[in-house]
Amino acid sequence: MMTTGIHHVTGITANVQANVDFYAGFLGLRLVKRTGGYEDAEQLHLFYGDAAGSPGSLVSFLVWEGGGRGRAGHGQVAEIGFAVPSASIGDWITRAMSAQITVEGPKREFGEPVLRLKDPDGLNIKLVGIDRKSQAPLPDANAPTHIHSVTLLSETPDKTAEFVSRFGYREERVEGAVHRLVSDSDVVDVRDASGFVPSVSGAGILDHVAFRASDVGAVREMRLAMKGIAGITNVHDRKYFLSLYVREPAGTLIEYATDAPGLTVDEPPEHLGETLFVPSHDMNRAEDLKLILPQFALPGEERFPMRDLPFIHRFHQPEDPDGSTIVLLHGTGGNESDLMPMAHKINPRATLLGVRGRSTEEGINRWFRRFDAVTYDQADIRAEAEAFAAFVEGAITGYGLDPQSMTFLGYSNGANLLGAVMQLHPHIVRRAILLRSVHALTDSPANDLAGLSALMLNGADDPFGSLSPALDLALRNGGATVDAHTVSAGHELTSEDIDRAKEWLGL
Repeated sequence: MMTTGIHHVTGITANVQANVDFYAGFLGLRLVKRTGGYEDAEQLHLFYGDAAGSPGSLVSFLVWEGGGRGRAGHGQVAEIGFAVPSASIGDWITRAMSAQITVEGPKREFGEPVLRLKDPDGLNIKLVGIDRKSQAPLPDANAPTHIHSVTLLSETPDKTAEFVSRFGYREERVEGAVHRLVSDSDVVDVRDASGFVPSVSGAGILDHVAFRASDVGAVREMRLAMKGIAGITNVHDRKYFLSLYVREPAGTLIEYATDAPGLTVDEPPEHLGETLFVPSHDMNRAEDLKLILPQFALPGEERFPMRDLPFIHRFHQPEDPDGSTIVLLHGTGGNESDLMPMAHKINPRATLLGVRGRSTEEGINRWFRRFDAVTYDQADIRAEAEAFAAFVEGAITGYGLDPQSMTFLGYSNGANLLGAVMQLHPHIVRRAILLRSVHALTDSPANDLAGLSALMLNGADDPFGSLSPALDLALRNGGATVDAHTVSAGHELTSEDIDRAKEWLGL
């Protein structure tokens, strides 16, 4: 007999703490797994579910921290429904009002009482009152018992419904624009989305739905049955299940995943979701990934509240902090976590504050606009330097940081902005490590830089290295203390940079 039903549903979030607070806090699901992504280990992947992380109860999220919002449209899983005890519908309305979450309903759909609300990223969530015993009950008696349904938006609903039937679904009936298909355990609603715009991936969007396969043999049989379909993948080993991916005729991404070996393959049931795991092919950088991936607190745990400041940023708090902070400014194309492994090697006990530049160039993060590789928008530099100075002041106040124990570390474009901030706002950056920097300002202001200190590390073979002495001279002329060295490197970073920085900081 064919195993049927939904295995899991995967979405995208831009705010990991808000996501955890909603799914593990408000909904009462259990965080049952935290991993680095298999396609990109620098992307956190969280799984929530029932007490045992059972297939059919799982919803997972890829964390695009600070990422852009997606767009709902055809070719997409548009909504996820959770089954809750029918008698709890009134309690869920009260709970939503107490949490200041807008809730619509109750109303009846296909004879079932339904509430609708949105998660913090704007993802559509449906709570459906249906009495079915949970395979592994959660402590909260009103918590979801399993995934009740997903809704697919399709320009070709008949073809989508026919394709979904391959996974053990049968059409039950049509209500308005919705074709309802049922398995032995849950529902797929296919909504006619003719005339809708296509979906765009991003935060608040469900990336795919996975259907259940009894074993790897079933996955391989499905692949053979679909061998003529363009885009079908090979069988992937995701450690917790084996699966393949395929797109149905309207474009929705579908996964077909085995129940076994399951989420307890590397954690006992009583400790599910407590350890961060990274894919086996990335084990050589496991420690770096633990720094790069965003931190969060579960409901009831002590947390570090993030402040609403003008730059996207990320904190990493070590287990044994020494009271110092290293503020990190990435290079062109980087992000707020890029330099965290390097900074941790420089001082393992420092709190790390990674900041993301706001000026994008063809989707690439930068700190200010440029006209070509060595010609910069001076007005933008000054505007972003002023904004960054306000950010630092806000971070000091909001997070209770000690300004006397702050070191700023910038690489390439980030170092260039730091050099400008030191000259334009000398009270903000008192101590800086500038890696592969150049002088970005065409006119240096006549500010007193006495008391400022900088370590400049230039690459011997850096193609931009000839532009570094101008920044050195500008800082010295203002009265700053500059310790400049040339390391055996090009524009890339090396272990010598770490050693020189540690020595300069007296570590």
